[in-house]
This record gives sequence, structure tokens and C-alpha cells, in this order.
Amino acid sequence: MALPSVNVPGDRRVRRTQAALARALIQLVEERDLPRVTVADVAQLAGVSRSTFYDHYRDVHELAEAACTTMIDKLLGSLPSPCPGAADPGPEAIRSLEEFFTSLAEHAGLYRALLGPQGSARVSDHIRRRSIAAIQAHLRADDPDEHHVPAAFTAGALIGVAADWLQRGRPHTPAEMAARTWPLIAALWPPRG
Repeated sequence: MALPSVNVPGDRRVRRTQAALARALIQLVEERDLPRVTVADVAQLAGVSRSTFYDHYRDVHELAEAACTTMIDKLLGSLPSPCPGAADPGPEAIRSLEEFFTSLAEHAGLYRALLGPQGSARVSDHIRRRSIAAIQAHLRADDPDEHHVPAAFTAGALIGVAADWLQRGRPHTPAEMAARTWPLIAALWPPRG
């Protein structure tokens, strides 16, 4: 998965700087825990000054949240949607779930830090809200409240599975996680009738 590009209208220099900061942070988080990464570390690796860092973000945690939520938005857009009665997802749904877990694995340090016990409530809430919206959009319900509880439950389950997988050191491959996760998601959406 491509590294995040922050959606800032206008100035390409701003986008380039923010992307360089995100790349630097992601690289540093793969080497050490997020709480041990400093603004000076990120700025130095990105090739910018500390004051430039502070022109864009308050602290390392805010940068991590921005990088993570941008990548999560892209991931969630590609997830398969559980539709009532869709027990057989077909190869596309399994493949998109596998891509979801593969992308999480590529930036495991960042996601583990933000979704773990000392993580970011803001990132978790963002993922939860975006997951619910993505699931509801696929359902195309006349009444958006009709599927809110099942969509929220599905989103929470997926976040929980992903966070646990990351915290336990990814004991299964992304393909195995997709194969194990889809039946659970599909079971939340039994056929109507």
C-alpha cells in the first residue's frame, strides 16, 4: 500500500512535507515504539526542521493519527461489504479482506501503537465511524438507522480482530486472517426470510 498523502488543497509543498513526515514516522515506528519517537527524530529523518514539523502538527501523536487515518480510509473503501444473505463472499471479498490485513501488516508498528492499549481513542473512533459508514453505504438501506446496530457491531468486531492480531505479533498470515474473518462477518448478516 502506498504511504499516506495528506489531503491538503492547494500547496504541493505542504503535501510533500506532510508525506515526508508521515514516511519518516512510519519508518521510525517500525524500529521502536511510538512513545520513544521524538519530533526531532521525525524532523531529522524527513529532512525538515523542528519548526517545520510544528507548522503541520502539534506532536508526534497527532502526526501518527493523521497518517493512520488517511491509510485506514483507503483500506476501508476496499473492504467487502456483508450483505444480508451473502454467505458466499466470492474471491473478491476474500481478496479485499486479505489486502486489508496485508496493509495492516505492512505498517504494523504504527497500527499496533495506535490501536493497542496505549493507543489513540481518536484513531479507534475514526476507524469505527468510517467502518460503519462503509458498511451502511454498501447496504443502501432506505432507512440508514435500520442497519446501524449490525453495522456498528461488524465494525467493532473487525477492529477488535485486527487489533488483537497486531498485538499478538500477527500469528497468522493475512490470507489466513481473511479466511477466518469472513465467516464471522457473514454470520452477523444472516439471510432474510
